[in-house]
Formats: sequence, structure tokens, C-alpha cells
Amino acid sequence: MSVCIAVTNQKGGVGKTTTTVSLGASLAARGLRVLIVDADPQANATSALGIKGRDEAGLYAALIEEEPLDRSIEATSTANLWLVPTTPALAGAEVELVTVMAREFRMKRALEPLRAQYDVILMDCPPSLGLLTVNALAAADEVIIPVQSEYFALEGLGHLSKTVEMIRRNLNPQLAIRGVLLTMYDSRTNLAREVEQEVRTHFPATFRTVIPRSVRLAEAPSHGEPITAYDPSSTGARAYEDLADELIERLRERDLIPAVAPLQRARPVAAGTAVPPSEVAHGA
Repeated sequence: MSVCIAVTNQKGGVGKTTTTVSLGASLAARGLRVLIVDADPQANATSALGIKGRDEAGLYAALIEEEPLDRSIEATSTANLWLVPTTPALAGAEVELVTVMAREFRMKRALEPLRAQYDVILMDCPPSLGLLTVNALAAADEVIIPVQSEYFALEGLGHLSKTVEMIRRNLNPQLAIRGVLLTMYDSRTNLAREVEQEVRTHFPATFRTVIPRSVRLAEAPSHGEPITAYDPSSTGARAYEDLADELIERLRERDLIPAVAPLQRARPVAAGTAVPPSEVAHGA
């Protein structure tokens, strides 16, 4: 029993990698076995988890040479969280896949032997609708679409929804949009509230959780840690914990993942109160 989720948006800078890494770590903290697949040649998910991508094997070799993907899996510093790292060499796959037979299903074939080993597989997709993204959507059961709370959000969502529908009709009939996720949300602005209202009106599957604009979320990747480890008491970490709970609730309704125990949340800390290192590390 497992579920494979593509985190995608053809627009860059909307929080795809932050969502993939932070959500993956939050799900892992609840005891789920989580595999993150870095399918973006920029390799941001790889560096955000403090892992240096290897030049050999990896996702590129799995897609082009059909090498077993399990040889490339790396354990992260977060319990229950693993990563398939990548390097910029993956960019060549976009060109080389063009002449490959059944090119849209290379990712699906690579992931199939791994699905029994993990409860959730999250794929961080590149900011485009090229062959790497098409491969991820053909392999996925579900799609999460991060959307920055800005003026052009609905336009981009419309294009991506048409792409998902095209993939569903031609390549993957089971593919479903699990939810739209509002990111970089600033509740102080009228624009953010207006965008939220429009997105929720046109896309009822939008998550209740919104991800705030947060300096700590932006800092975490430079330390090679997910936000749940870098600053578990921050607003960004708590938002992704809420998102993990909401996603688990939706997946459990369809019996796609095993039951998990609720996570013990960090206790609120009064201003000026020192937090013992053990509590920060373990979210006690």
C-alpha cells in the first residue's frame, strides 16, 4: 500500500521544492516511510536535504539506461526519509528521451519496484511541462500543485489543469489532483486574500492549510535541513505539519496509506523563554 505524488507547477519560484522536502519530512515524522525523488535538473531538493548528488547512476541512468533506481537511494538525516538525488546531468534526459520507445513511462517503470518499500513517494518536478514532468505525471497517483499567492496564479493553474487532464486521458487514467496549495501567503495584503478566494472558488480541492511567507523557510535549504529540523517551532514548520495532517486525512479516506499516530506538537513558548535543545530537536 503506497501512494505516489507529483509536486508540480510549470511556473518557477512557487515553492515546489520547499513543499516536497518540508511535507516529506513532516510525513516521515508521523512514522510513514517517505521517498523523495528529485526529478528537477536544478537538484534543489538534493541540496536542501544536505546530500551531494552523485554523477553516476541516479535518476538519469534509470530513465535513459533503465538502471535500477534502488542503487541511488540515499538516507537523509531525517528518520524515515530517503532521497533519490540528482545532478544537472538530468537536463540531458529531456533531449535523449525524445527518441526513446514508450518515453513517457520510463519514470513509472523505474519507481514500480520501489513502491512496496515506501508509504509515500514524493516527486519534485521541474518548472516546465517537458518530458520529465510528463514522466512524473504518468507515474503518479496524485498531484499537489503549489501556487504562489499572486495575480497570475489562476492563469497558471488553468494551463496545468489542462495538462493533467491530457495526461489522464492519454497516459494515466487514475491521475487525480489531490489539492492546490497556496504558498508564500501574506495575510496582511488584500491581493493574497483575493487570490485565495478566487483559487478556492475555481478549485474546491484547495487545501485548507496555507503556507505563509517565511524567512525561516527560505533559510532552511542553505543548512541542508528541512524546516522541521532547522526550526520546528517556526510558523513555516507548523504550516507544513498542518498540511501533512490534512494530506494524511485525505489519503486515509481512500485507504491509500496506513494509519499513523498523531504527532506530538511542539509546546507554545512564551516570548523570552529559552527552549531546551532537546525540545527543539524532538518537537516535544
